[in-house]
Amino acid sequence: MKPCISADSHIVEPPNCYVDFIDPKYRKIAPHIEKNSYGVDGFKVEGMDNSLPLGLLAGAGVPTEELGKQKKLNFDQLVSAAWNPIDRLAIQDEENITAEIIYASVGMVLCGLEDYSYKSACFNAYNRWLETFCGEAPTRYYGLAQTSVASVDETIEDFRRAKEMGMVGMMMTGNPQHEDYDHPDYDALWECAVDLDMPVAFHILTMKGHDVSSIFTPSRGPAGLGFLNIIRGVQDIMGLFVFGGVFERFPKLKMVVAEGDAGWVPHYMYRADHGAARLGSKDKLFSKPPSHYVRDNVWFTFQDDETAYENPKMVDNNKLIWASDYPHTDSTYPNSKKILTEQMANLTEERKNAVVHDNVAEAFNLPGVG
Repeated sequence: MKPCISADSHIVEPPNCYVDFIDPKYRKIAPHIEKNSYGVDGFKVEGMDNSLPLGLLAGAGVPTEELGKQKKLNFDQLVSAAWNPIDRLAIQDEENITAEIIYASVGMVLCGLEDYSYKSACFNAYNRWLETFCGEAPTRYYGLAQTSVASVDETIEDFRRAKEMGMVGMMMTGNPQHEDYDHPDYDALWECAVDLDMPVAFHILTMKGHDVSSIFTPSRGPAGLGFLNIIRGVQDIMGLFVFGGVFERFPKLKMVVAEGDAGWVPHYMYRADHGAARLGSKDKLFSKPPSHYVRDNVWFTFQDDETAYENPKMVDNNKLIWASDYPHTDSTYPNSKKILTEQMANLTEERKNAVVHDNVAEAFNLPGVG
């Protein structure tokens, strides 16, 4: 099997990420690390009541029974591979990973900020820092920039700047400031994304109502339902693009649904087609069955989801892209190779190579990856 490309890996933003790289206008209120009431390091962010602890963002490989201790760690106690690009290479080699698509961690939470100007400043700072991280090993790290989507014009500039910086896609915030993503005002943005060959990536837990806090405080029932409800947010985003006619108008637009698993997708496609055929719509904005847009425009990342391999509609569609999620708690590290071997046992060598390497290289246009 080919070496893996992780389609969804993360960094833990270091203390200088925002303070050193943010526009001077915002430096005094830049996200920074300070001790919380328990004496534990966390990112203090303007507009957030509580600081964001970092331990569980670097909990890959930590046994379940030790996660309570992990969440109390200070930054200098975290594994250095979570933020140091040189140390990270050893983790890649251990896991037979030749490259990673890099997403933010603290930046996922910042997606929920209400002040879009401040959010833009934070994301611009992160993008500048990420450029330095990826620059240490540009054939091993491929960054996704962040954008607040404060306005269409500003976001187009974010895309162009990200392309110039060497980023391979855009990590989108779940909710734009103006209207919603299916509104025609955003057509100029999608045209730009297609022209630049920059996929739009929507990661779980980055949209209102389905953010990090929703894991622990579900809107209904016991806490465990919060974890099960995580993927609802990205399902709604995908449906917005399908039923809102975005993929109809921009058939070459690439979307990546990150860390939402994939075993549910065949049923979603069936259900979407059934609804469209049975109920119809007086303002129908698409000409094909909804499943065709999911099939043609959307890639799905997952770590440990054996159901993803069970349906030929997924396996043979070249839209499954494996991810390690390192260094997050849900990562398959250090057992990625074992899990992949077990769950892909019934796949041909060609299909295995597609899932762990070829599909993500196509999605993010990485022809030079080994």
